[in-house]
Amino acid sequence: PCLGLDTAQGLELLSLLGTLLALGALLLRPLRHLLVYLLLWAAYLVLCAVWCPRRDSLLLETGFLAVLVAPLGWPLCRRRKQAPQGRSEGASPHEGLPFWLVRWLLFRLMFASGVVKLTSRCPAWWGLTALTYHYETQCIPTPAAWFAHHLPVWLHRLSAVGTFVIEIAVPPLFFASIRRLRLAAFYSQVLLQVLIIITGNYNFFNLLTLVLTTALLDDRHLAAGRGQRRKTPPARSEALLATLALLLELAVYGLLAYGTMHYFGLEVNWQQHTVHSRTTFTFHQFSQWLKTVTLPTMWLGAASLTWELLTALWRWTQVQGWLRKLCASVELSVWGGATVVMFLISLVPYSYMEPETHGRLWAGTHRLFGAVEHLQLANSYGLFRRMTGLGGRPEVVLEGSYDGRHWTEIEFMYKPGNMSQPPPVVVPHQPRLDWQMWFAALGPHTHSPWFTSLVLRLLQGKEPVIRLIQNQVSRYPFHKQPPTYIRAQRYKYWFSQPGEQSRWWRRQWVEEFFPPVSLGDPSLETLLQQFGLQDKSPPRARGSSILAQALHWVRAQLSPLEAPTLLWGLLVAVGTIRIMQTLLAPWVLRSFPLANGEKHKPAPKKDGGAARGQAAPAPSNCSSTSRASRRKK
Repeated sequence: PCLGLDTAQGLELLSLLGTLLALGALLLRPLRHLLVYLLLWAAYLVLCAVWCPRRDSLLLETGFLAVLVAPLGWPLCRRRKQAPQGRSEGASPHEGLPFWLVRWLLFRLMFASGVVKLTSRCPAWWGLTALTYHYETQCIPTPAAWFAHHLPVWLHRLSAVGTFVIEIAVPPLFFASIRRLRLAAFYSQVLLQVLIIITGNYNFFNLLTLVLTTALLDDRHLAAGRGQRRKTPPARSEALLATLALLLELAVYGLLAYGTMHYFGLEVNWQQHTVHSRTTFTFHQFSQWLKTVTLPTMWLGAASLTWELLTALWRWTQVQGWLRKLCASVELSVWGGATVVMFLISLVPYSYMEPETHGRLWAGTHRLFGAVEHLQLANSYGLFRRMTGLGGRPEVVLEGSYDGRHWTEIEFMYKPGNMSQPPPVVVPHQPRLDWQMWFAALGPHTHSPWFTSLVLRLLQGKEPVIRLIQNQVSRYPFHKQPPTYIRAQRYKYWFSQPGEQSRWWRRQWVEEFFPPVSLGDPSLETLLQQFGLQDKSPPRARGSSILAQALHWVRAQLSPLEAPTLLWGLLVAVGTIRIMQTLLAPWVLRSFPLANGEKHKPAPKKDGGAARGQAAPAPSNCSSTSRASRRKK
């Protein structure tokens, strides 16, 4: 109110400021600072507290880890130089600890996602048939999902086996001391996330997971191909250690292959060119295995964290200079303590997947988690716990009418409706209303109270709600006059069969989802009263300050653009600018050496200059040299 804004305008302002700050951090190095990421995390926490308390938990937890990963930027405590191989000399000893937390988050995310598929007792996952339904029953499929759905069943079953291996067996390798094992784990996770991105619209989730996987890489891998120095032949002891590491690596690969073939009964049929698979273990056996390994995985994390702390302490002993050593000790104490606390907090939601282990945790850990639970610093995860729509994809189709006899379907921008409309590609945007319509179709409308409010707003002809359905209002069938009646039907959708011309879907009517209602209808009023959605307060006036007018102007300029187009436009613009910065950086340093902190040297005399009676060249601009020296200091 002090800014002359209402609640909706306040959320718009917060979103715009967060967007500008995030883009600035992508483009400008001084903005990649702890305080900037702290502001971004706090802003998104406020947004989630208003309209989606638990939906974006991964983004919030990752955002807080970005605060710990971001550099402090204390020029008095260190002087950073770029090494030829891409590593920063003089880096703080604590800088490996936040990246370890990122690896631990990635481990919890992937391991729990694989475990819950089996602990849910979903018959599709236990029968390895989940992917025969997944592509057409997911929230918002892509065009590639249609082609993936029609792949052979044996390949779907084998893909389910690969999903279990990547999500359950591979994550412990995130903490392996052998570099190639970590790289193998990295590429397996990248493969899984890329395939999900191609076949499904899961907004920023899989892109964010790809960002988390970069914590498995090291400087040597990122600097590959930059013209590294030629290495000297390894010593005899180093060659022996390399041989032992190779043997251990091969043993791990062999164990993974044997376990996959044994527990999933893989058999190759060479005549039919197929691979048969089945689960050879029972739910009881898996539950006992989970009880056995859950606590050891926590100890694995504790041991890996201890090693990181000892490594950071050893790096602290190598710091030169009493001032830098003092600053490094303070940083190591603060970040080391924060890392240990974050690890202890994360154990509570991680143990949710195994109740006995959850009850055996230290009571202090539960109290610590309870104190910060509202900040969502650590969360439990479990993706695709159960397959829905095994008998067909349920969909709710809204219909409007002026006379109650002739009905017109209301098409959404992204969710399936028109059977001839191809599935969209909306990554990294998440159309929240289309997602909620998918959840609403899984049960009666009384399980989704917001649906009654949606019907009311469409009967009232509220343009902001209409734009959630069709960004171009002219494509909304009732854009000239709101409908008199609204109803909803439940259908079951399936992907069309190959050969069906110009059709992506086929459908069958199931039942009436929401009865026909109009404004003032007693049944509608009863539902609004039952769900507490009746707003009897007088309408609040929109903010009319200069800031409110500026927000209205920005929305008017951006509203013609669909959200995916706007997001990709921003990402492509940022990527282009970053590429130009990278390409132009060597030219700038060659053309303006003082910008790189180099001392200016006098230009050499030309041969024969004095013989021709020319005066010797004057010394270079001393004021520029002194300014460069001051800048460097």
